[in-house]
Amino acid sequence: MLNDIDIASMASPLPIYKIAKKLGIEDQEIEFFGKYKAKLNEKLLKRLENKKKGKLILVTAINPTPAGEGKTTTTIGLGQAMAKIGKNAIIALREPSLGPVFGVKGGATGGGYAQVLPMDEINLHFTGDLHAVTAANNLLCCMVDNHIYQGNKLKINPKTVLIRRCLDMNDRALRDITINLGTNANKLPKEDGFIITVASEVMAIICLARSLNDLKFRLGEILVGYKFDETPVFAKDIGAAGAMTALLKDAIFPNLVQTLEGTPALIHGGPFANIAHGCNSIKATELALSLADYCITEAGFGADLGAEKFFNIKCRIGNLSPNAVVLVATTRALKYNGGMDKNSLIKESISYLSKGICNLEAHITNLKKFNVPVIVALNRFSSDTNKEIEFIQNYCENLEVDMAISDVFSKGGEGGKELAKLVCTASERKSFFKCLYPLEISIKEKVQIIAKEIYGADNILYTSCAEKSIIEIEKLQKTELPVCIAKTQYSLSDKPSLLGKPSEFTVTVRDVKLSNGAGFIVVLLGDIMTMPGLPKIPAAEIIDVDENGKISGLF
Repeated sequence: MLNDIDIASMASPLPIYKIAKKLGIEDQEIEFFGKYKAKLNEKLLKRLENKKKGKLILVTAINPTPAGEGKTTTTIGLGQAMAKIGKNAIIALREPSLGPVFGVKGGATGGGYAQVLPMDEINLHFTGDLHAVTAANNLLCCMVDNHIYQGNKLKINPKTVLIRRCLDMNDRALRDITINLGTNANKLPKEDGFIITVASEVMAIICLARSLNDLKFRLGEILVGYKFDETPVFAKDIGAAGAMTALLKDAIFPNLVQTLEGTPALIHGGPFANIAHGCNSIKATELALSLADYCITEAGFGADLGAEKFFNIKCRIGNLSPNAVVLVATTRALKYNGGMDKNSLIKESISYLSKGICNLEAHITNLKKFNVPVIVALNRFSSDTNKEIEFIQNYCENLEVDMAISDVFSKGGEGGKELAKLVCTASERKSFFKCLYPLEISIKEKVQIIAKEIYGADNILYTSCAEKSIIEIEKLQKTELPVCIAKTQYSLSDKPSLLGKPSEFTVTVRDVKLSNGAGFIVVLLGDIMTMPGLPKIPAAEIIDVDENGKISGLF
């Protein structure tokens, strides 16, 4: 059986200028990165600024499990399927992070016969966007530390510095470190730490900025700490915004690639959904909506994370109105949510399926609260039985939700035609999209609405650290922002072990942080970490390259 990288290596992609030409993109509107990758520049964005927009389709999923749900694969396959039924569609995805690529999750370019190309380059360095984000973030950290070292004209209290250095790798040893060792006898060492690049505020800003000027403004608004008199200090006060923008001047533009079947794909930005807002850039989404009749995009992890943030943060900031949402599920994941051992998931079990399908119901119920049509995509695996599929079909029918079997992994676009037709029909319905909460209410009220309406929590517990942070944000008069909740992706709760549809549980708000430049407030629940670690057997152990430069082991 061929693996993903073998399938990708057998493909014959078109030169990227031909993909651009099919979209009506002119020569001066594109910057090439080799034969199969390109960036779309400001000239194209300006030309299409007032063009009629296509329909926006979001792909999300139930809570992820070790078995994998195939959300990105379904997104890519759906884009390919739209072409099969004669529709003009563009896929809009996030860029992969090296952390998961070398960790346990693998890459983010799809799988089987629903992949974006060149998968090896996209999964590794791509066009260098994430490296630019890393450099810009770390430049700000350097400039803050240097300002304090060089006399501290702004009177910054070193104990209040909020920003951390970042690295696009899973490195638990860098979570908590000590810096300033041996620099100067008069400069005391201090505790610090790294976060993963995709969790940084700079990453979020790249995805939410509307222009180069907006990017510079947002970077300048990053809250870096407080003075001894407790007044705030921003990146613009340090004089960092200009240089950070210079590092990011190319990274702000979306990247154009293609699928195995030649469907255009815009891949740009890579924030995680469990610790950031989990969506590709607004610029890429807007471009896709201007270049095609349908933009098929995705939001990270389960609908309780990615979709909720897509609706409440990205759509609000980008003035976007989705026309339909696809909820990806698998029989294996539903059985796992019902308590079945992960090593037995290929066995038929209506019993475990009936116990775990409540997770699917919870996400359907939650998505309907945003007033957008919902379609369930059952990502089919070879171990699925007719009885199991029929059980899920009947369940969806009872909930009055359309369901399609997606077989894009093994059949490409051909295996997603049924889903594509349902999506087109659903997107024609009148929808009255709404966000879940107004911005004018307090931080705690917003958290309560999400925790109770989306997670199903009974109570919310705030630590003293979180309480103090909320008071500081209130003093800055920055409460009228959306909240970005960071929590485990494996459960509707803040505890990974609570599968299915938990009830009678309390979520714990550990801390609250202001991402002033990005324009949202990060609320950390439970034990969620902003610097992941590698698993016992990381994917990096099987990745290799031969003497001809051919890479193996990527998935």
